[in-house]
Amino acid sequence: MLHSVIMAGGSGTRFWPESRKNRPKQLLPILGSQAMLAETVSRVKPVTPIERIWIGTNAAQIDGVRAVCPDIPDEQILIEPCARNTAACAALAAATVASVDSDATLAVLPADHAIHPDADFQRSLVAGTEAASERGTLVTFGIQPNYPATGYGYIHEGKVIEEIDGIPVHTVNAFTEKPSTSRATSFLKSGGYLWNAGIFVWRADSILDCFEKYQLEIYRAVRSIIDSGVDTTSRKDALHEIYPDLPSLPVDIAILEQHDQVRVLRAPYHWNDVGSWRALFEEIGPDRTGNVQIFPAGGSLLAEEAEGVLAYSRTKKTVAVLGLNDLVIVHTEDAILVAPRARAEEVKRFVERLQEEGNTELL
Repeated sequence: MLHSVIMAGGSGTRFWPESRKNRPKQLLPILGSQAMLAETVSRVKPVTPIERIWIGTNAAQIDGVRAVCPDIPDEQILIEPCARNTAACAALAAATVASVDSDATLAVLPADHAIHPDADFQRSLVAGTEAASERGTLVTFGIQPNYPATGYGYIHEGKVIEEIDGIPVHTVNAFTEKPSTSRATSFLKSGGYLWNAGIFVWRADSILDCFEKYQLEIYRAVRSIIDSGVDTTSRKDALHEIYPDLPSLPVDIAILEQHDQVRVLRAPYHWNDVGSWRALFEEIGPDRTGNVQIFPAGGSLLAEEAEGVLAYSRTKKTVAVLGLNDLVIVHTEDAILVAPRARAEEVKRFVERLQEEGNTELL
């Protein structure tokens, strides 16, 4: 059966000051009234009901995960003792799910992406499940690029080997990690290159076979954790002892780039990783005043001779802007960010400075 594994352990530093260590982007109502993780759970529920939805997170965020996803049982929340990137998380999830469903297929996806319409996303997961049905086949999803992004990985798609529900399934010629602007521009001109969405489908036994072949240390570690006992305490003790020593690798580099049975499907839906306040402005798009205002608890933006402003507050506030353009203004209980929208991704500099100064209250 198909299970969904939602990776929800990211730090979201580019959304500071609203995003914090124990309240990162995926736990915030960035795009509406619900936290992004809750929206992701809702998106996968039609194809994987609650009893087959798993969330990977860390100890600092567990209370927030439980608060926004109260229907997910505790035994389906995988708590990493420390961050070890997506390879270790994917291996642990596959071994855990396989221990309760030996025939499991896993859809593995981030918790904090903007995707719509939901029906097309669900259709693609079903198609991906069929494409991944042969043991050894790993499926990833690619996004048609519309500008030469340098912050994404790229997938060079190969020949079409089949079509499932109107979605072509391609072989993969190569992966390229975060190219230069000139190289990304050449990718767009040549065609056949897709952004790597970081969404995967594979059989649990297929991905575990790959870990055994390409990342034996991670494979042996997760097998030891799962084999340590069926009771929660034994596995937790083994996890805390073994997991911190694992290499920190993205699953793309650890597995997919080495494997010769990877398939890519072009995503038939809108996708945005919403990686910064600037990206959020672009994702939502300006209103009739030329601005974006996000006030989940009420409040408003008063703009006079001001355009291109993103104003955000999770509490009921009025933000007034006069004669200034292209700003990001973020209000929280204990901090206010004001920055040019074009430089919004640089807010992680504040996080780094606060870490250096030991100001943990604002982290």
